[in-house]
Formats: sequence, structure tokens, C-alpha cells
Amino acid sequence: MIKVGVLRGGPSAEHKVSLKTGESILSSLPEKYEGSDIFLSPQGEWFLNGKISYPEQAFRSVDVVFNALHGAFGEDGKVQQILETFGIPYTGSGILASAIGMNKMLARETFSSVGLLVPRAVAVGEDEDIGEAALRIFRRMGPSLVVKPLSSGSSMGVSIVHDYLNLIKAIKKASLGETGNLTFGPSKVIVEEYIKGREATCGIIEDFRNEKYYAPPVVEIIPPDGSLFFDYEAKNGGMANKICPANFSESEKIKMENIAREAHKAVGCRHYSRSDFIVSPRGIYILELNTLPELAEESPLLKSVEAAGASYSDLLAHLIEKAIGGGVNV
Repeated sequence: MIKVGVLRGGPSAEHKVSLKTGESILSSLPEKYEGSDIFLSPQGEWFLNGKISYPEQAFRSVDVVFNALHGAFGEDGKVQQILETFGIPYTGSGILASAIGMNKMLARETFSSVGLLVPRAVAVGEDEDIGEAALRIFRRMGPSLVVKPLSSGSSMGVSIVHDYLNLIKAIKKASLGETGNLTFGPSKVIVEEYIKGREATCGIIEDFRNEKYYAPPVVEIIPPDGSLFFDYEAKNGGMANKICPANFSESEKIKMENIAREAHKAVGCRHYSRSDFIVSPRGIYILELNTLPELAEESPLLKSVEAAGASYSDLLAHLIEKAIGGGVNV
């Protein structure tokens, strides 16, 4: 029996999201796999099946790791470095692709390099005065803007603003990021033009359904009343309406599938990913790419895979076998 260590928790602000993903994976593993719970506390303590442990002890007890961490450390290449140091196979993208996908400026530059449409954006750099940066950006790109932390997922710290004073507040909020302090690193915050449109997402699964880069059906995301976009509360409170298959034209859906493929390849992702879009009259914009998409119940990728006729267990088995070096074509 193949022993699968499900790595979850972690020190990031997305700790709770990771716990949900990891719990869902542990409870849905096919019978051929024996699951072990590798829990990483917010303080960086390691546990194996509830008992305090060390990375090397945990990794020696399993054949493969299913990486269910989200956010900083788990999704930015750091834990991938540890896993590769110990020579343990793991699901998801490698070190470089993870680092690129987590850094929104690097990701958008990568998307642009292969001709994909991205919103205009400006970075708030190291040592910049927030008020001066906000005024410069507002004059150049305002009034409607989206403010994001440079490296964060689940729409944490994201704001949509329509005036200068709220832009200052949003930059301060986004600059807290994972660390909870206002010390700027290089390009700590990015500010994008706000593009009004419909939100959508599309996953990519490698070597699935006899396709090298299989795209399950596109999911349309309709934020709940009172939310301007698919924010953290909507994502993790189950409030948003996820429509799959989405109510876009066939040509729009095909275009999103192709963009998701190109983004996956350009970043250098491995095994699976999920790209987020805004569909507007001006075109289809890619917003970001998730190298470790959430896999908890009702997550967009899982909903999409099930709409394609595959089960959660099918997907888990496929990703585990890909990590080990095989791969099953479901």
C-alpha cells in the first residue's frame, strides 16, 4: 500500500484554508493509499498523526507527499525546497514555478511574455511613501483600482477602491500581507486597473483524459450580494455561486481553456493549476494563477472535475501517481 503524507496547515494566513483542503484529501483518498496527517502549526512545529515530529521523521514514514499547504511557505517554493532536499516526491509545482505563481508581478510579466492579456498594474516599491505612491498611481490609473498584496492567495488583503483616500487605506491593508507589519519589501503591493466584468476560473490537469493539458469545464463565479468580487469571505464561507459549466459562449470558454493552458506552461507548472479571469467587453484578462488550487468541498476545481464526470478520488489518485512518476488516465 502506498503511504501518502498529506501536508497541511502551515504558518501562512491561509492556515484554515489549508486545513480544509487537507482534511478533505485525507477523507477522500482511494483505498489503495494509506494517508498520514502531516500537520504544520502556525508557529512552524511539525506533527505526524497528532504527535510532534520533525520533517525528516515525517517524510521517512511516507512514500509521497500531497502538498495541501496554501499561501506563504507552502505555495511559494519554500516547502518545495525542503521536500526536494529530502528527496521525497510531492504533488504540485516545483520550486521555481511556485515562486513565480505566488509573486503577482512575476506572474503577470510571465503571462505578458506569451501574449496573454493582463490588467495594467503598478508596484508600490521598497521605501516608498504610501501617500505619495497612492497619489502617483491615482493620477496615472484612477479612479477605479484593485489593490493586492504581492504574494498572497484566497483574495486575502484585496480591495477595490474608487477614490484617493480609500486607495491609501487599501495599500496599507495590502501591505500587511503575511507578516502583519507595515515594513515594505521590494514591490510589496501591486495596484491594478479595475476591469468590470464577469469572474471565471479554469483548471488544468496534466495527462488527464488522454490530453497533455486537460482543461475541465470553466466555472463562473458570481459573488454574493454585497461583495464586489470573489473575496476571501466569499471563497471560504461558501457564499459565492459557482456555476459549472459556466454560462459563457462556447468561444469564450474555449479561449479561457487555452489561456489557462498557456499560463500553466509559461509559468512551468506541474501536475495541476487553476487560472482566474475577468471576462469583459475589452477581452478576457488573466488575473492570476494558483499553483496549488484549493481542493476542499465546493472548491472551483473540484466542482469542475466532477462536472466532467470524474470523482474527487479519481483526481487525487491521478495527482499522487503523477507525483510518484506514473500517472493514470482517468
